[in-house]
Amino acid sequence: MMQPLDWSVFFNARDFLLQGFMYSLSLTAFATAVGIVLGTLLAMARLSGIQPLATIAAAYVNLFRSVPLLLVIFWFYILVPLLAGVPVGADKSAYITFAIFEAAYFCEIIRAGIQSIPKGQVAAGQAMGFNYWQNMRFVILPQAFRNVVPLLLTQVIILFQDTSLVYVVGATDLFGAASKVANRDNAPVVMYAGIAVVYLVVSFSLSRAVKALHTRIAIIR
Repeated sequence: MMQPLDWSVFFNARDFLLQGFMYSLSLTAFATAVGIVLGTLLAMARLSGIQPLATIAAAYVNLFRSVPLLLVIFWFYILVPLLAGVPVGADKSAYITFAIFEAAYFCEIIRAGIQSIPKGQVAAGQAMGFNYWQNMRFVILPQAFRNVVPLLLTQVIILFQDTSLVYVVGATDLFGAASKVANRDNAPVVMYAGIAVVYLVVSFSLSRAVKALHTRIAIIR
């Protein structure tokens, strides 16, 4: 007969799990902020009329969209210290890896947003005397971001879930914290079931928020 699960192990480890959860959130926030900024620059480069710049940006995006995130994490964590002679560490490696990796995905989303802006809007900005950067800043990018906000937030949800991969390099995110407690207290079922509920609640809540925002944007249009 199956013994009832002892959930006290999960609740007794709540402070440690909370630290891991906060790490997951901070990694998600950092990768989102840096990824969107870098992704915006990459998107503008891909749409640029300067062919070498567009080619380099396209190569960057295709490279990171063609390899698994787990491989990039390993590559950055193991090979970069060997090549540079400087240890990076699990935490810095995770932050940098996620930022440069997610930039490729944010780039494609933002590029689609820019391409969705009618050419008449671009011409209107030029008619007002805006140069290229002013036209981007005041006319094109604000509308482009509004068009792709649901897609950006959906990518953030995926990013939050992917933070569990940093466990492989020893960083203590939510999954890593749960795994350490599971090994220490020999309670894998309780710990992994508990954090599964946490991931479910966070991801489902965010997905509902994305749906509500998408509906609101559709009404405004």
